[in-house]
Amino acid sequence: MSAKLSVIFYIILCLEIGIVLALLPWIPQGTLGLSDWGNNYFLLYAARKSGMYGLQTVVASGWVRGAVTGLGVLNLGMAFWEIFHFKQSVAALQQVGATTDKRYVQPAKANQLPHHQRPDDGSDDVQQ
Repeated sequence: MSAKLSVIFYIILCLEIGIVLALLPWIPQGTLGLSDWGNNYFLLYAARKSGMYGLQTVVASGWVRGAVTGLGVLNLGMAFWEIFHFKQSVAALQQVGATTDKRYVQPAKANQLPHHQRPDDGSDDVQQ
């Protein structure tokens, strides 16, 4: 069940990030209460603090907008690939989970008594 939920949440995350990265650089100023991609407060603040005043021009260029949109399309592609291969992804996660569960199982000890109930054989004594 947790493998299915993990894949579903991964798909939702990829879809959300993909949509935001694909559309946000091209939304005009004032739409949806957002400022323009190349003229927002945080970008201006970063450019002033770092002394790189050309940063705003670079980020506002079509090349950077296209690169960010490409990352968004890549995320959307990953989401759709996961949707079409849902059963395979869940099976792979369940298989990995089964092998890691076996790896972390503590082996049974011969003496399961608490320390204060164990017989004193003198092996724990510190020699000076």
